[in-house]
Amino acid sequence: MDFYGRDFLRILDFSEEELRYMLEVSRQFKEFKHTGKSHKYFPNKNIAILFEKTSTRTRCSFEVAGYDLGMGVTFLDPTGSQMGHKESIADTARVLSRLYDGIEYRGFDQRIVDDLAKYSDVPVWNGLTDECHPTQALGDFMTILEHFGRLKGLTLAFVGDTRNNVANSLMAMSAKMGVNFIACGPNHLRPSDDIISKCQPIAAKNGATITVTSDVASLNGRADIIYTDVWLSLGEPQEKWGERIELLKPYQVDAKMMSMAKESAIFLHCLPSFHDLNTSIARDVHEKFGISEMEVTDEVFNSERSLVFEQAENRMHTIKAVIFLTLWNPAIKNDESGKGI
Repeated sequence: MDFYGRDFLRILDFSEEELRYMLEVSRQFKEFKHTGKSHKYFPNKNIAILFEKTSTRTRCSFEVAGYDLGMGVTFLDPTGSQMGHKESIADTARVLSRLYDGIEYRGFDQRIVDDLAKYSDVPVWNGLTDECHPTQALGDFMTILEHFGRLKGLTLAFVGDTRNNVANSLMAMSAKMGVNFIACGPNHLRPSDDIISKCQPIAAKNGATITVTSDVASLNGRADIIYTDVWLSLGEPQEKWGERIELLKPYQVDAKMMSMAKESAIFLHCLPSFHDLNTSIARDVHEKFGISEMEVTDEVFNSERSLVFEQAENRMHTIKAVIFLTLWNPAIKNDESGKGI
């Protein structure tokens, strides 16, 4: 597998074999982390992580992954960079690629990360855009693989706002891995025809199906994984809460919905989650609309079937694998000992 120097922008850019190998390397790194085995393969490299959208898991995952690999890590938020303000995306990419060995971007328009990759001389990694969230999908599928011991033939149901970035990347990853994908949500928030048309032939080739439905009852007895996300994505106007609650309340993941899934089914969520009133946003929404649990009930979120915190950890292991694979040049000695993973 030759990943050296490649960008990580979309799941669809990689083959099934390449994605499976990424998961294999991720699991190896998880073992290293849990057993305390040092893996500082890049003591002389540095990466920049650019965040136009705030994050807990993505930022911490990239920072810890970089430090564990022996790297220096520079975090830049909108106040710490001139990108898009006084300096173009192209010029920013040219400058940063002279100073760093890799660049991560988390923000809004997919064209920004695409342009960074176009003008950069080093690998660029997509930490989230409005279109897709590939590092999230990779971590999610690592979690599914760990739990079930397989991927092919499973069924993943994404419930709620099925046209968001996480759902797009999960659909693509499902198609590549031979996992049946169900997008279950209101027709007003259905996936784009573009992502469906790209994923359906890949899914068919791998013996899987893609289903788009507004009928929750269609999940009955089918789902191995129930997955949901917040009803209002970061960057969307707060004024839309009322509209989204009305649209998505029938798609709240509760005990009844979990009982419709297979008995062995698990619950996943990319986090953060509004499953209680312990956040300022949740309290504000509760005061205005009288709802105390949103996309998932607290009962399901904290149940034995919920693997949300395993997901959160696995983000770091899979991000570490992406960094390693795209920076590791097998033709040279990459670390002081010259030994590989």
